[in-house]
Amino acid sequence: QVELVESGGGSVQSGGSLRLSCVASRYTASSYCMSWFRQASGKEREGVAALISDGNTLYADSVKGRFTISRDNAKNTLYLQMNSLKPEDTAMYYCAARRWDGHWHLSRPNEYNTWGQGTQVTVSS
Repeated sequence: QVELVESGGGSVQSGGSLRLSCVASRYTASSYCMSWFRQASGKEREGVAALISDGNTLYADSVKGRFTISRDNAKNTLYLQMNSLKPEDTAMYYCAARRWDGHWHLSRPNEYNTWGQGTQVTVSS
């Protein structure tokens, strides 16, 4: 069974940076989509960024130009580099994975069948 384990969350001041990591074990899908979602207290889970197996990426408008999703295949690790952080970025961040079906589904977390446990990001003003 595939496992996703996130790390790298923490507390930073507005304008600061963090890099989240997600280690995927035993993920065998040849064509996949791996994404970062976040959920702030009292709000619905929202997609932040996605990366598919051919290297293409997609970002939510709220993070374009500030966040970068990437991967290291040798380490089976997905990253989310977050720069110019804002208080509204405060949330629990989750890594998720699914087989690629030609659709990003970044706004549809229910399409993802594998999730990590989450890592908290807190940005203070």
